[in-house]
Amino acid sequence: MRPRISPGRLRELGPINWVVWQVLSKAAGTDDAHLFSTLGRTRGLFRGWLHYSGKLMPGGRLPRHESELVILRVAHLRECEYEMDHHIRLGKRAGVTAEILDRVRTGPDAPGWTDKHRALLAAVDQLVQTRDLDDAHWAALAEHYDERSLIEVVLLVNQYEGLAATITALRIQRDGV
Repeated sequence: MRPRISPGRLRELGPINWVVWQVLSKAAGTDDAHLFSTLGRTRGLFRGWLHYSGKLMPGGRLPRHESELVILRVAHLRECEYEMDHHIRLGKRAGVTAEILDRVRTGPDAPGWTDKHRALLAAVDQLVQTRDLDDAHWAALAEHYDERSLIEVVLLVNQYEGLAATITALRIQRDGV
């Protein structure tokens, strides 16, 4: 499958986004993070999106481990290998082991989750599947998170679900392909 929009270079990205792409690619452990070299073509919109994304992860209130569980579950549900690739690497830094990753793929009913993680992953599933949370899922999540964190969970799920849709629609190729 070919990308619908080729990753940009200096001319398409502009000097600021080109530098941002270089730095983010190195941080991601690749020579060309195709997501950033593609979205960078939008110039100022890209930088605004990066700011928003960065406020959610890694700059959000949720513990990094929990953010990675959310993102990995969204990527799995959306079958977004690009998102999975990146967040498997980032998740390892946040304590997501191969065993935990297997449980993320199985979902909230997998044995071994804490009540908090089970509620978090069940909320992710329902948000991705129905675009809403029923009262039972909300109450389960609210047992473990304050109001600000509850809002952040919903924003984080939707940010990465939307990003998965963007990656899929633009046919952004996995890095190294």
